[in-house]
Amino acid sequence: MALPVLICDDSILARKQVRKSLPESFDVEVQTAGNGLEALAILRSQEIGLVFLDLTMPELDGIGVLEAIKAEQIDCFVIVISADIQPEMQRRVMELGALAFIQKPVNEDKLHGVLRQYGLF
Repeated sequence: MALPVLICDDSILARKQVRKSLPESFDVEVQTAGNGLEALAILRSQEIGLVFLDLTMPELDGIGVLEAIKAEQIDCFVIVISADIQPEMQRRVMELGALAFIQKPVNEDKLHGVLRQYGLF
């Protein structure tokens, strides 16, 4: 059975890049969201196993999404993919429950390594 995946980024190009960076043999069913509010609506209405989450977005940013996931105890893994590489931001997303922080543009080898590390691929 395919793993339900949500890619949340306000950039269509970034969403496509993440999707193309997934391993070819990774059995996933991908949905996308253009902002945090769309992502939360999807997360609240269906089971999603893995979320790729940008931090800087309109409507609701990635930190807001992580806070909601934690507060509502939504069961999913989150990998943050962001250009905001400040150590304080990386520390904060990890405290909020993210599995990993990957710098944009996404490095395919790094992404595959994180997926393997957590047994997702």
